[in-house]
Amino acid sequence: MFLVEGNKIICELFNSDIKIKEIYSTDPQKLGRTDIPVTHISENELKKISFLKNPKDSVAVCYLVPEEKAGDKDIQLVLDGIQDPGNLGTIIRLADWFGIEQIICSEDTVDFYNPKVIQATMGSFIRVNTVYTNLIEYLSETKNINIGTDMEGESIYTFQRPEKINLILGNEGNGMRPETEKLLQKSISIPRFGKSRSTESLNVSMAAGIILGQLFGK
Repeated sequence: MFLVEGNKIICELFNSDIKIKEIYSTDPQKLGRTDIPVTHISENELKKISFLKNPKDSVAVCYLVPEEKAGDKDIQLVLDGIQDPGNLGTIIRLADWFGIEQIICSEDTVDFYNPKVIQATMGSFIRVNTVYTNLIEYLSETKNINIGTDMEGESIYTFQRPEKINLILGNEGNGMRPETEKLLQKSISIPRFGKSRSTESLNVSMAAGIILGQLFGK
C-alpha cells in the first residue's frame, strides 16, 4: 500500500480507479465520504504519521495499482535513472498537463510510490500510467522514434516532431547511460541565449517542461 496526503489530492482519488483502504483526518467532515473508513486524529498524531514537514489535513492509505505492461503510445516520456522524487513528481505533472498518458521508467528510477513523488504530482499520478521496465530491451523493440537531449543536438526550435516519439530524459548528474545513447535516432538541445557560462545545465524537470512546451506548440 502507499500514502496520499492532503484533502485536495485525496478527493481526486474518489473519482479514480485507486482503492482507498482508510483515511486518517483532523477534519473528517471536509472529505464528505461515508463509505470509506475515516479515523479522526489530532494534529499531533497527524505529524507522527505524515512524511511532510508541514502536514496537511488528512492521510489516505491506498492499495497499489497493478502495473501495466509497457506498450507504445504515440508520445511518451522515457526516464533513464531519474533519482530525485521531486523531479519525477514534476515530470508526471507535466505529462498530465500535456496529455501524455504514459511514462516509461528504467528499473533504477526513483519509486513512483515514494511519498515525495506522489506529493509533487499534485494528483496527476492518477491520470498518468507509469511503467518500470528494462529500458534497453524496450528501446530496442519500440516502434517510436527514440529522441534524447544533447548539447550538440538539433535546436528544439527547428526540430520537427515525429508522429510517434519517445522523449528520453537522463539522470540528473550523469545524463543518459551509454547503452541508452546508442539507441537514440535523434538528438535535440535547448539553445542557451544567456552569455553566462556558469550555468552548465538545466534541471531535468525544467528541461522537460521547455521541450514539451515547444513540441506541442507547433
